[in-house]
Amino acid sequence: MITKKQTVLVADDDPRLLKLIQRNLEIANYRVVTVSDGPSVLRQAEAEEPDLYVLDIMMPGLDGREVTRRLREFSIAPVLMLTAKDTEDDKVAGLEAGADDYLTKPFGAPELIARVKALMRRAKQYTKEATTPSFTTGDLTVDFSQHQALRDGEPINLTPTEYRILAHLARNAGRVVTQDDLLTKVWGPAYRDEAHLLRVNIARLRQKVEPEPSNPRYVITRPGIGYSLTKLNNNGQS
Repeated sequence: MITKKQTVLVADDDPRLLKLIQRNLEIANYRVVTVSDGPSVLRQAEAEEPDLYVLDIMMPGLDGREVTRRLREFSIAPVLMLTAKDTEDDKVAGLEAGADDYLTKPFGAPELIARVKALMRRAKQYTKEATTPSFTTGDLTVDFSQHQALRDGEPINLTPTEYRILAHLARNAGRVVTQDDLLTKVWGPAYRDEAHLLRVNIARLRQKVEPEPSNPRYVITRPGIGYSLTKLNNNGQS
């Protein structure tokens, strides 16, 4: 039986880098679609429905951040952002737009492939670790069997990363989950020092699940330790 190759859409306005990325991804057995500007990403996204995007943060037409924002209106496929600056501001800007991870130029082929494989792996169905099929707190439900979250019974459009954070907190509801534990569980051991990854994704998660994101009732910060998910009954009381 022939297994369908996963599709990666790569966007960069540097032709040499674009060809290099394409060649290495194809060697790793991915189907690769390449474009050189932001608007082309959006056109190909609808035509190809890629499994993952690799986007340069600086592109003509629309930059990587704006492209990611628009992709997030209809796609939850992972986004790996390429940045030329190893500064936290650049990384956070990409993550806030909806990217799942970043890679700083210059980078080697092994690191690129490792990041892509990790994102692909995490985007697959999240392995159910709890024995219960769902968890509900107030009007928020995490459905482990369907790998989705709902508010008042309506599905919430979470990215795979946002869902994994929420699911891990839900499995430990009422308890504090340390920052290291969340980073390791959601991204892997190599990301234990990437605190900004967690901060940005927690902020994005709150925008989607909280009635008042600036005054969260569900995803609570425990300063200096980590985060917890509040256990509320149907009346909204803890």
